[in-house]
Amino acid sequence: MRTAVYSLFFTAALALCCGALAFDASVSAQSSGQQQQQPAPRPTTTTAATPQPRGQDDVQEGPVFVREVQLPITVLDKKDQPFVGLKASDFVIFEDKQPQQIASFRDEAAGTPIYVAVLMDISSSAAAKLRFEKESAKDFLYTVVRVRKDKAAFATFDEDVNLLQDFTDKLDKLDTAVDSVKKPGTTTALYDAVWRMCDEKMRGVTGRRVMVVITDGTDTSSRARLEEAIEMAQRTETIIFAISTKAGFSSVVPGVEAGTVKDDDDKKLDKLADATGGKAFFIGDRLDLERAFTKVAKELRGQYIVTYRPTNKNYDGSYRRIEVKLAAERDGLKVRTRRGYTARADRGK
Repeated sequence: MRTAVYSLFFTAALALCCGALAFDASVSAQSSGQQQQQPAPRPTTTTAATPQPRGQDDVQEGPVFVREVQLPITVLDKKDQPFVGLKASDFVIFEDKQPQQIASFRDEAAGTPIYVAVLMDISSSAAAKLRFEKESAKDFLYTVVRVRKDKAAFATFDEDVNLLQDFTDKLDKLDTAVDSVKKPGTTTALYDAVWRMCDEKMRGVTGRRVMVVITDGTDTSSRARLEEAIEMAQRTETIIFAISTKAGFSSVVPGVEAGTVKDDDDKKLDKLADATGGKAFFIGDRLDLERAFTKVAKELRGQYIVTYRPTNKNYDGSYRRIEVKLAAERDGLKVRTRRGYTARADRGK
């Protein structure tokens, strides 16, 4: 009896053990099956680094910035008349004495729209010349601005800048703005005015940018230096023409022949214009002034617009000198453009 009971317990225990083993095997199999049904992770593919598009940031290198420098180039003959008909192959461009490849070229026979900003000095030092300044501003606008194509803005400055008319192609609105100037201001912040006008107005327009500054050239209260005003004009690709008001309508600057430079202020005014590809006029005679404006208008219509991408990609704030020459010597031809620019890695030039 006792043997029979032991035999029964042994059989039952053996059955339980076999069942447990079978259960564990089943769970292991299900678990294994579930793992096999899960999608395998996609392999990580290592490829060559994709070049970043121009203008995007490279994490390792810092900002990657490719800039196109645009140059308005004037070529004059022996009679100081624009020389037209040249091609891209006729020009050679150097930046810091290194040759550059021209990226695009066009002449202005097509008549690209021009944005003209007239900046008039109304400081106390210019009070006696207010009539001359207003007439000069109107003459420039009527001579240079083409109706329904170009746009002009008018602003005055003393210690501050006052925009009296934003860009418009309506000459009557510009007339009204000029006529609204009645009283002179106080001190002269010439370089501040140029800097702000370039930064706040010229930077945002599409097309060629020209500024005419009508002033006696004496800066008394700017926070910006002459070099900073020039830099901003160059960064915004603004050509500056300056008109000295020292002589009024009576004559040329006393003791100075027409077109020459007299004192330190005159030299600074000349530098401001020359460095941007423009010109300063020291003329007090109304007829000569009108002739000068006609010449400016012809120059702007006869310019060549060239762009290039600098071979030096290190935008470290250094100044780059630009030189433009004709590929082949041509007797009597003179080339004028802006003198250079400061290489800054920003997108506002």
